[in-house]
Amino acid sequence: MYDIVIVGAGPAGLTAALYARRAGHTVLVLEGGVPGGQAVTTPHVENWPGTLSISGPDFAMGLYQQCADLGAEFQFAAVTGFEDRGGVKLVRAGEETYEGRTLILANGVQRRKLGVPGEERLGGKGVSYCATCDGSFFKGKEVAVVGGGNTAVEDAIYLASICPTVWLIHRRDKLTAQKYLLDNLKTKENVRLLTEHKVLEIQGENQVEAVRLMGPEHQRILHVAAVFAAVGLIPDNEKFSPPLALNEYGYIQAGEDCATNVPGVFVAGDSRSKELRQLVTAASDGAMAASKAGQYLGAL
Repeated sequence: MYDIVIVGAGPAGLTAALYARRAGHTVLVLEGGVPGGQAVTTPHVENWPGTLSISGPDFAMGLYQQCADLGAEFQFAAVTGFEDRGGVKLVRAGEETYEGRTLILANGVQRRKLGVPGEERLGGKGVSYCATCDGSFFKGKEVAVVGGGNTAVEDAIYLASICPTVWLIHRRDKLTAQKYLLDNLKTKENVRLLTEHKVLEIQGENQVEAVRLMGPEHQRILHVAAVFAAVGLIPDNEKFSPPLALNEYGYIQAGEDCATNVPGVFVAGDSRSKELRQLVTAASDGAMAASKAGQYLGAL
C-alpha cells in the first residue's frame, strides 16, 4: 500500500513524485514506456525557466534521477485501468495490481496518426512519430515531416542538420509554430516547405520509398526515405472512464486544483483539460496534484 500511486513518468508525474517524496509520502510511479514523456522526443528544451538550453533526454533523465534518489519507486508496466474503493485505489499495470490511498494520473497523450494507406504497414520501416528517436537512421537521406505546429518545425530543424533535404508538408496555408521556431526554420536552407498539401499515401514495399500528396491543383510524388508525422496529440483516457469524467475531447475534467470528480484521484499534465500544454504547466500541475493528494491523505 502506497500513499500515492502516480501513473506516468513524464514531467508532470515526475514533478508530482518529487513533491510527494519531499513531503514524506510513499510513492510508486507506473510507466509503460521510458521516463520523460514527450520531453524525451524534444531535441532542445529552451523554454524552461533558468535554463538556456538542455536536450530533452537530459532534462527527462535528470528529473527521473532526482526522484529516484529521493526514494520514489518505479515499475515499468503499462496501466490498463483502476478501481476506486474509497480509501483505496487499485491500479492494474501489466500482470500486477497496485494499491494506493490516492492516485495521480499523469499519463499524458499520444501522437496522432495520419490515417493514410501505407502508414501502419510501414510503421518502423520509415514511418516514425519521433524525429529525435529515429532520425539518425536516415542520416544523409531525403526525408519528409508532416505537420505545421511546434513539434513539426522542431523535427524539421533537427533533421536539417543530418539530412540533405527535408520536406515540411502542411495542409494549411501557413505554419502555426511559435515565432522563435519559425525564425530558426528560415535559416535552414535545406528545408523545403510545402503548404496546402495533404498526404494521400505513403508508398514502399518493405521500406518507405515515397509519399503521394495532393496540392492545390494536382497530385505529386516525393521520393523520400522516411516520413515523420507530427500532426497533433490525442488523449488516452478511456480506460479511466468511468468513473472519471472526460470532456468532449477526451481529456480528464479538472480545474487548476487538479482534482477530478472522484475523491482522492487527481490529474496532472497533458491529460487534463487545460488551455496550455507545456513543460512548465505540466510541472505546475504535478506540484499541485501532489499537494492536494497530501491534503487528502491528511483528512483520511
